[in-house]
Amino acid sequence: MNRENEPWTPVTPARLDWTDNGDPLSEIFGDVYYSGEDGAAESRHVFLDGNRLGERLMEARGPTFGVGETGFGTGLNFLLTWQLWRQLGPQRPRLHYLSVEKFPLQRDDLTRALSNWPELAPLVTQLLQHWPDLLPGQHRLVFEDGQVILDLWWEDVGAALPDIASRGPTIDAWFLDGFAPARNDAMWQPALYTAIAQASRDDATFATFTAAGHVRRGLQASGFKVEKVPGFGRKRECLRGQLETRPAPSPAQLTPWDLSKASAAPTPQPRTAIIIGAGLAGCTTAAALAQRGIQVSLLDSGPLAGEASGNDQGILYTRLSRRHSVLTDFALQSFTFAAAMYRSMFALGLLREGDDGALCGSFHQHRNAEDLAVLRKRLQALPQLAAVLEPDAAVSHLGVKPSEPGYWFPRSGWLRPPGVCAALANHPNITLTEHCGALSLARDDQHWVATSVQGAVTKAEVAIICTGVATHQFAGLEWLPLQSIRGQTSLVPENPAVTALTAGFCHEGYIAPARQGRHCIGATFNLKDDDRDVRDADHLHNLRRLAAALPEWRDAIYAIDVGTLEGRVGFRCASPDYLPIAGPVPDFDAFLHNYAGLRKNARQVIPDHGSYMRDLYVNTAHGSRGLSSAPLTAQVLASMVCREAVPLSRELQRALAPARFLIRDLARNRI
Repeated sequence: MNRENEPWTPVTPARLDWTDNGDPLSEIFGDVYYSGEDGAAESRHVFLDGNRLGERLMEARGPTFGVGETGFGTGLNFLLTWQLWRQLGPQRPRLHYLSVEKFPLQRDDLTRALSNWPELAPLVTQLLQHWPDLLPGQHRLVFEDGQVILDLWWEDVGAALPDIASRGPTIDAWFLDGFAPARNDAMWQPALYTAIAQASRDDATFATFTAAGHVRRGLQASGFKVEKVPGFGRKRECLRGQLETRPAPSPAQLTPWDLSKASAAPTPQPRTAIIIGAGLAGCTTAAALAQRGIQVSLLDSGPLAGEASGNDQGILYTRLSRRHSVLTDFALQSFTFAAAMYRSMFALGLLREGDDGALCGSFHQHRNAEDLAVLRKRLQALPQLAAVLEPDAAVSHLGVKPSEPGYWFPRSGWLRPPGVCAALANHPNITLTEHCGALSLARDDQHWVATSVQGAVTKAEVAIICTGVATHQFAGLEWLPLQSIRGQTSLVPENPAVTALTAGFCHEGYIAPARQGRHCIGATFNLKDDDRDVRDADHLHNLRRLAAALPEWRDAIYAIDVGTLEGRVGFRCASPDYLPIAGPVPDFDAFLHNYAGLRKNARQVIPDHGSYMRDLYVNTAHGSRGLSSAPLTAQVLASMVCREAVPLSRELQRALAPARFLIRDLARNRI
């Protein structure tokens, strides 16, 4: 699903009409979302009972049970599945529910449609709290402390299902719930049945309300044993079945360097993991694995959040663009996931408002008038995401008038990275060991072994390196093209002479509302500068940029004696394309051998999977946006480690993969 350089626009929402009984109808397809007789009873009969869901959940072979759905609609099937999962008790597996929807309902319509089932109200409330905007792409929603995951793909099913299937089997039960084949035949095509079967684990089942002959024949041709059974209410028959033979993977349309043979193998979930580096990348990854029941040893050469994640305050940042790119699409999807995660952490008391942060919104100045004019209109359909504001309008949100217009992000705010790291690491499945000194990592027959300078040894089945600019010090990662960028922040005393700042503010630098009587401002951006000392000249640089962005504060800012300011120096780790690096670590020599042909013809498709170091991953290069990007990359890695569906399109997953740099250099004949 390559959208590169296409115009960036919101997803088209569903258009609804309503029956006299208050049931929703699709204006686009002229069909009902559920039976007018009893929608919940219909869903239980067709989909839950049709997949023997209660029985199969309790007999699940692995720790995670995957449900796939075509057509999320009102979410009734998901809510009933979640309700059933809750009723099964502590022996149940984790529930991973993946649904594809091209025309999602807007929040008000969803609220109205689900009001018919008051018994589902507690679950509906949670779904509505997490309901994503009309932002194209993939949205991961996390419930029940990570025991229930809902992946919503706002995509055309014809593109989404082959994308999902291309990465191997992850689904145990399918709900085929598009509108009737006669009204929406695009969701009932042979290629989709093949993709459904390819994405299915052994003995996966399916159920659907339709009994159309071409649907039955198509599913049979794709490897399912199909039977007709009584339908619900006035509907005479419906279909259900079980996978007998999984079709071979489809011929490669692009070189599958991002996949390994091991990744498709039905291996059990690991029980233990080592994570080296206890900053934002390491702590979010540790938390994601811990939620999956994995015992995590979180190691750091120094203190928790002691390096680039140690600043007193940071802004939850993203980027907007008139056109799609992997950089923009990942930035937006990771931002929305991170904002939801922090919102949940505040609600649960894991973060303390005012001390660990506040989701008070943030305003980001932007000088390109053409960008603002185009996006002003497009963002009207995405009120939760952002809005374009002129300086005068920004005052009511920011508390002070900025010098330029820009974007208001209502779900953004500021956070204290060390507080976030401490909250994430405080989990019963995580053992944190600080001040290890230099750590080495080696592989024995079955485990990764981390050894500290004191000789302490930690063993685990999986290892993930999250050490920022120090990542290339580990054997096998010397080739990673990491950039070290020096950044100095300044702590400026709160000043009663200026208007109180009420939200985060990003200009050429940033400032957050005061914490414990001081604002954190910054940060400088210096390549090839390894000076760890705090410099007055950098304090002055930070102040001057702030004064230019907030003219009302200019006199008060220039009255500050930089010699009295405290500050902090950190070294951001960035990649050449400014995307994080998150994924499995290639076996360098074998990988180059696999794809040596790209040196002569960069466009040829080499249909071989890549060679990777066994159970070794990396998560680094988050630059100055780790608060936004690290939570989603952590989910990506946890999904890979646990053989679950990944919450990104394959295009975005490839854009994060460490191996992308080897492929680029081979194509340019540089290695």
